[in-house]
Amino acid sequence: MMRAAVISLTESGRALSLRIAKADFISAERFCLQSHSDFGSRCFNDLGGLVSDIFPKYDALIFVCACGIAVRTIAPHIQSKSTDPAVIVTDEGGRFVIPLLSGHIGGANALAVRLAELLGAQAAVTTATDTGGHFSPDSFAAANGLIITDMNKAKAVAAAVLEGEKIGLVSEYDYVGLPKDITADTDCKTGLYIGSSDKSPFEVTLKLVPKNIVLGIGCKRGTDFSAVDILVRMALHTAGIPMERVSQVATIDIKKNEQGLLEFCQKYGFELRTYTARELMETAGDFSSSMFVKKVTGVDNVCERSAVKCSGGKLILRKKAANGVTVAAAEKPLVLDFERKML
Repeated sequence: MMRAAVISLTESGRALSLRIAKADFISAERFCLQSHSDFGSRCFNDLGGLVSDIFPKYDALIFVCACGIAVRTIAPHIQSKSTDPAVIVTDEGGRFVIPLLSGHIGGANALAVRLAELLGAQAAVTTATDTGGHFSPDSFAAANGLIITDMNKAKAVAAAVLEGEKIGLVSEYDYVGLPKDITADTDCKTGLYIGSSDKSPFEVTLKLVPKNIVLGIGCKRGTDFSAVDILVRMALHTAGIPMERVSQVATIDIKKNEQGLLEFCQKYGFELRTYTARELMETAGDFSSSMFVKKVTGVDNVCERSAVKCSGGKLILRKKAANGVTVAAAEKPLVLDFERKML
């Protein structure tokens, strides 16, 4: 769920921020100017200082104020459409919801539409592909968990769509909901390749790589971060799997507080999922087995079983071990949906 900071400056804004925070499609934290705050909000007196602190920490910033205030405040922090959070502004009366930044990849456009529905407001979405009802490579990638490997080529695809050019598609994965702008015909100048191989089937090929790899990790008690990090990076490199494709880490529940593992997940921004020994032993598959590991943990293999349990897919990297750490990787099944929305 998207983590959102809701920022208000006035009493009317505070009241509206309460309505926004009740949305079930975001996890909202409210920030209110101290003179117009309540017990459920965090107070601030310096808007610029607040935004400097929270800009990189939230998926979305929702300002309840004038657009000009929001624009001037976020301006020093804007870096890239691939990394900036979604930024949205709504007026204090809750009449208009305006996505300002990261409309596609960050999900600001989709979030603005949902907020407008919640408030009974008008979403003012201005991006050309959205206003024309056309395919947007940014939105499609964000909604389907795909990595855009070249932002310039993503812009080229969007431009070609707006020029009325058909966009070709070659995909290693099944898909549904093919839009009018996309064709499975490979006889196109511009196109999409979705997969992890090094292919360029079109003169201008935008490669989209699925972020659907789950790492299963086991470790001895007290294992430090470097041991986990070195083995994972080495194993992935040998298997030809970029770290960027990893979406989650899984392990047995008795390792949920291992500091080295937690530091690894924090560094790379991975969610850590844990399972009981019974859940892992009930996971179907062909796994290597260690009686010593079973005696210690209650399960004969932590890393391979964790990866498969969490992913619901199949192993693509079997158990590797070094310095008290084991790692395996599995790929989540993926069906691409061109009609899927980010929220």
